[in-house]
Order: sequence, then C-alpha cells, then structure tokens
Amino acid sequence: GATFEQRNPARLTEVTGIWPASTREDARAAVEAAEVAFASWSKLTPIARASYLKKALENMRERASDIAGVLTAENGKTIAESRAEVQSGIDEAEFQIHEGLRMYGETVPSRRDGVFAYSIRKPLGVVSAITPWNFPFNVPVRKIVPALMAGNTCVFKPASLTPMTGLMFTECFVDAEFPAGVLNFVTGGGSTVGAEFTTNPAIRAISFTGSEEVGKRIHRMASEQLIKTQLEMGGKNPAIVLEDADLDAAAKSIVRAAYVCAGQWCTATSRVLVVKEVAEELTKRLLEEVERIHIGEGVDPNTDMGPVCGTEQLETIGGYLETGKKEGAVLLTGGNVRKDGQFADGCFIEPTVFGEVTEDMTIAREEIFGPVLAVMKVQDFDDAIRVANNVRFGLASAVYTKDLNRTFRYIEENDAGVMHVNLMTAIKEPHLSFGGVKESGHGLPEAGKTGIEFFTEHRVVYINYGR
Repeated sequence: GATFEQRNPARLTEVTGIWPASTREDARAAVEAAEVAFASWSKLTPIARASYLKKALENMRERASDIAGVLTAENGKTIAESRAEVQSGIDEAEFQIHEGLRMYGETVPSRRDGVFAYSIRKPLGVVSAITPWNFPFNVPVRKIVPALMAGNTCVFKPASLTPMTGLMFTECFVDAEFPAGVLNFVTGGGSTVGAEFTTNPAIRAISFTGSEEVGKRIHRMASEQLIKTQLEMGGKNPAIVLEDADLDAAAKSIVRAAYVCAGQWCTATSRVLVVKEVAEELTKRLLEEVERIHIGEGVDPNTDMGPVCGTEQLETIGGYLETGKKEGAVLLTGGNVRKDGQFADGCFIEPTVFGEVTEDMTIAREEIFGPVLAVMKVQDFDDAIRVANNVRFGLASAVYTKDLNRTFRYIEENDAGVMHVNLMTAIKEPHLSFGGVKESGHGLPEAGKTGIEFFTEHRVVYINYGR
C-alpha cells in the first residue's frame, strides 16, 4: 500500500501522479511472470515476434503527442524536445524490429571433410531494463525493443521521477495484445525493485542507464550471479575548437548541445576546449547565443529551456555553481537558481557559462548534468587532446576544424565512444551503436547491431553429414 508522488518540476505544487512504492516481493512476482512467459515467447519465430512489436510501434506513433505532453509534465523539458524524444524512440524501435528479423549467425568452412559448421544466436531468458528520468521514453525503447525481438522477456523499472512516461510506453505493448508476462512494469525504489531486478537468479542480463556510482554497484551485484551487464553511465563531454574552425557554427552547435533538455543528457557538451588564439572570439559568440535562451515552462512554445528535473537536481547543480565560484572560475553569464516571479514554484536554473576554468577544478572534472558550460583555454591541438582525455569519462566528444590531418588524429587519439567532427556531441542515429569507454560505459553498447547482440548468446554447431 505504500506510494510516492511525482511532481511537475516547472510547478512543484502540481502532483502529476501517485505511484506504488513496490516491494521486492512485487518485483519477484514480475520476474516469475517473465520466467513463465519466456518458454512460449522465445519459441516464436522472429517474424511472429515482429508482428507484435509492429503493433506496439503503431501505438507509439498514434500516441506520440500524448506521450510528449506527459513527458514534459514529468521531466520539464520543452514540448518540442519531448516530441523529438518520442520520434527518436519510434525511429529506434523501427530499426531494432527489422534488425531482429535477421538474428545473424555465420557459416564457416570446416577443416574436416563432410562437416558443416555454423553459429546461431539464442535469447538469454528474463532480462531487466532500469531506465533514467532524462530520456524516459527513448531509453526504454532502445533497451526493451531489441530484448523482446531477440526472444527474451523483460522486467522494466522506470525512474521514479518519470513513471507515467514509462507506463504509457508499456501500454503501447499491452494494447498490442502482447502475451501476459512478456513485458512487466514495476515502479519503486532502487533498493527494492532495482535490487531484485539486479540479483534475482532468474535475471540473465541487465541493461542500465544512470550514474557511474549506481552502475558500478549493479555490476558488482550482478557479477555474483554471472549476469551480463550493459551499463550506459556518465559523461564529461568536450568540444574542441581549433583556430581554423567556423566559430559561428561551432558556437551555435556547442550551445545547442549544452542547454537542450537543460543540459540533462549524457551526451551534453560540458567542456569547451578552445585554443588560445580564438578563445576570446569564440567565448564572445557563445555568450551571445546563451543570452538568447529563454527559460520557462516546457509547455510554453516560446521556451528554449525548461526546468531541471526535480528538487534534488536543483540542489546538486546549485552546489556545483557555488563550487565553481569558490574555486576561482569566472562566471561569465547565468549562475543562479531562479526563484523570482513565475519561477518561484519550479526548478529553474539560468543557463550558465564559466570562463578561466582549469583542469583541477571540480566543474572541469565531474559530471554536473545541468545547464553549465566550462570554457577552458588550451595551447594547441595536442594540449586539447590531453585535456579532453584527462577525466574518468569517455562518452561523447566533438572537434571543430577544417584540418583533415588533425581530424583523423582526433579520431585516433580521443577517448570517447561517440565522436563528432563539426557536429554537436549529442548526435546519434539508430543504426549505429551507442556507448562510452572508461567509466562512461561497460559491456556491449546499445543500439545498432549490438542492440540485439547484447540480449543473445552465441551457440556453435558442427554437423557431420558424411561424405
């Protein structure tokens, strides 16, 4: 009977939902339901599974506007950003459904006469998806659709800040008449539902998106049961700007990547590493772009940046703002929690730029996960690569240059799972894998061909047909 409230981060007086604070017993029941369903679901052909998933995909398309509205109410992002996220999820689902029809194996010549040798891929069993609040529709799609297409059954724990978006995602499958137990939605805490979905011996794989602290804890617990883990964690993503870059284009691209979704996406640009020759000019252009950003409620079509997602985020980011000031970074614009006028009842932070940031500062090293950009001067290209790599994360990065030689050196020398040239750090497409290196990721990455592969195991077959 225990419950928890979810509130609109733009207006904290508005309760958007009251949700079950489920127990470990509830989570265990969901796992058991998925175990029972696996026997029949896994025996369906990929084409038969795709027919169910295509119906769910059609429901997503029909309900896209409603889902986007709920997403904005729960997360705070602008309605345009919510619509873009839902469409991105639809694109991910469409790719993974078709990718799952292939279920790639390979045939190879045997060294033995009269022997046919090949490999196949089989589903794992029950898998769990533990998803974040910053992309509460897109990320579940990216995990659950390939898991189901591969023949697994799934237990799903959404973030407690965005449960209604997770429920609307799940209802697309329920209303597509999926067999009972194939997909199981459970709300609740990490120490109850999350712990059961991590340690239950029936779970064969865990796909998690969130902080590196929680990801590491999940990996430790899962290792006791030899459960596969796919971890997509934090980032401290740099944009390197060289002296030959188009500074206007670079500034626009960087600002978009830094402040869309109030900076609360794992691929957001959080560091600008600019060579000293153009640092002043680029900073001027960045500030011009940032000062055009209009903050407000996400439902207002004139809003460029909504609130951050909840009071905990507000306090955490506010702490980083104060730390940046105390450690000697120069506040160039923003830097304040807004509590005046229309912002009094929400979680609003001004889009912020710090200058004169050095490598040893906290805001240059830790993931803030908010609308805060650190501008750091570097000596040259080599110095930029060194500084870019000198953090524990390695998710996304970008370089702005017209120099082909340095472009390919950047690709060879930069520690990031997703790299961009003259594009913002947040670009990704469904047909390519998505994941980080170092403490940003572990296991096979999501999306692309590895989206399905993670949720399967390889089997090898040798047939002696005689000759």
